[in-house]
This record gives sequence, C-alpha cells and structure tokens, in this order.
Amino acid sequence: MAVTITQVKTRKDLKKFVMFPFSLYKGNDCWVPPLLFDEYNTLRKDKNPAFEDAEAEYWLAWKDGKLAGRIAGIIVHKAIQKWGTKHARFGWVDFIDDREVSKALFDTVESWARSKGMEGIQGPMGFTDLDKEGMLVEGFNELGTLPMIYNHAYYKDHLEALGYSKDVDWLEFEVKAPKEIPEKVKRVNELILKRSNLRLADAKSAREVAKKYAHQIFDIIDEAYADLYGTVPLSKKQVDAYIKQYLGFINLRYTKIIVDSNDKVAGFGIAMPSLSRALQKTQGRLFPFGWIHILKALNKPKIIDLYLVAVRKEYLNRGLNALLLAEVTKNAIEDGVEKAETAGELETNTAVISMWDSYEKRQHKRRRAYIKKFI
Repeated sequence: MAVTITQVKTRKDLKKFVMFPFSLYKGNDCWVPPLLFDEYNTLRKDKNPAFEDAEAEYWLAWKDGKLAGRIAGIIVHKAIQKWGTKHARFGWVDFIDDREVSKALFDTVESWARSKGMEGIQGPMGFTDLDKEGMLVEGFNELGTLPMIYNHAYYKDHLEALGYSKDVDWLEFEVKAPKEIPEKVKRVNELILKRSNLRLADAKSAREVAKKYAHQIFDIIDEAYADLYGTVPLSKKQVDAYIKQYLGFINLRYTKIIVDSNDKVAGFGIAMPSLSRALQKTQGRLFPFGWIHILKALNKPKIIDLYLVAVRKEYLNRGLNALLLAEVTKNAIEDGVEKAETAGELETNTAVISMWDSYEKRQHKRRRAYIKKFI
C-alpha cells in the first residue's frame, strides 16, 4: 500500500507523534525514553515560548494501516536573522526501515519549507540549541543519554539517499573517573581562584541557585555559545521556562558555579546523574511511581552526564573550565561514580575536546547535522 501522510492537528494526534518511538524502539536496550512532560511542553504551541518567534508543523506517516514514521518541520526566525540563511529545520524524525516512508516524510517537510520561502533545510534540530540535535551515526550499541538523540543505524543511509549531506558533526566521549585529583591540580585551582579574586559559590539548594544565579547562567550560555552551530539567543520567557522545567533535577554535588567578589557568575559547570536506566524503567513517566526510580538515580549515580560548561569571555583562557571539571570530578570520586558521558562537542571545537586529554577516555559516539539546499 502507498504511504499516507497526516498532519498533527489534535492532542490525540500529538500523543501518537510523541509515543511512536516507544513502539519503534521496543526491546532496544540502548534507547532512552524522553521525559514525556518535557516532550509535550516543547511541542505544544501553548506551552513553549519559542513559538513567539518560531513556527512548526508535525506529520505522521502511515503504511498498511500502521503508524510508520513522524517528522517535525520548524522555522526559527531568529536563526534566519542571525545566520543569514533561509533554512528550515527538521526534527523529531523517526521511521521504520522503509524508503517509501522516509521519502514521504521528507518530501512533506521539504514541500512545507519551500512554501514558506525557505532555501534549504537542516537537522535534526529543535527550536533552540538546548533541544536535542544531531543524528547518531556512530555508537548504536552504546547506552543513550537523556539530552541526546538515539536513532537506528539505517537513518543515515535513508537521508543520504534523499540528497542530504553532512553539515557538522559532534563527538561524544565516555570519560573514566580517576581514582583521585592530583594534589598539584588542587593547588593550581586554588591559585587560579585567588589570582582572579573568584570563589566557588556555596548555594545550599536548587531554589537558591535559581534565585541568585540561574538568569546569569543563561546570560553566559547566550554569550559563550553564540558562535556555535545553530544557536539562537533565548528570550526571557524561554529562560524562565527552562528554569521552571529543569531546576528540580539539579544535583548540587555536580553543579559548580564560580562567582566574583560581587557574587556575579564567572563560569559554571552542570552535570547530572544519569537517568538513562531509570527512564527505561519508567518509560518516560514521573507519575504515579516513576519518580521513585528517578530519585534513586539522582542520589546514587554510577554514571553522570556532563551537560554544560561555560565561562564569561573576560575569564577565557584562565583555566576555569578545567577547574570546574575538577570540582565536579572530586565529588564524583567521593560518591563512587565510575564514569561520565559528555554532551556532543563539535568536532572542530578542539579547545573543548582537549579538556579530556588528561583523563582516561574513549570517543564512542558521533552525531551529525544534515543539510539539503533547495537552490
């Protein structure tokens, strides 16, 4: 039978869109379900403040009466203004291993993009750089992580057959926790803080972090990541939404903030206990009992996920990145953490990648943003 494409118009349709990967990856021990409330809050136009500047449509693919794929088309107007390229984005793309299905999905999103005056399309990407991005092209037998996309190995071949080519790659590393932080490193870090008149913030709770530092942290994110692939500045409403949505998951053992004498944030590092196995048990749900597994994962981690490290421009090249990593590592060692998973790092970003040179590591995953130009 021919492939049928339907547009997501109702909440029932959106539920099918969100839940499709659960059937596609059933039995796959490497796929990690998303937090369902997060998916709905991101995709719903009445929940995500990104829609003040962006537009998006979602589609489902059907074959032989069964749901066979999904895709989102996104246009972020701030991105077009910033980067000077009239490119749409595709994201939330999943499909069975059927070329007719993938072609129908991408034909649909490309036609939509053309109708909006776009000159190309790139992805997988979200509304902001803090959404999941990058198609997995290496590391299919590795456990996925909450902030990153996991997908089947055949996706790459489907996209390339449809005329898509590599735009950028991100690398990910598994970093083994050392037995101890060398005394020399500790002394150097103390000297770095003293010379720059800085100190580690001593926030006692996630609420205190939110009140005193959260908005400053997002200011640094906008500044430090401004030149990275596909980034767009965040509005105050977006920042407030991120703080409200994710702050409760912060573990202060692995969140380190450096401040100056006026309590202004100079840099920060955020890592989180891995929620991968917990989310597999809860199937992405917090209620009624999913929070029990999440709580256990947050308090007794063997693996931590490294999310963000950034410093203000005036403190670049002063060793703050390494200091932040060392502080997180120190607590990880004390807590019995065995290893860390990095977030995606652009393969050209040698300054960031070199941070792992002093650690025992392996580069175990690679993900890719694809692009197709219409003209």
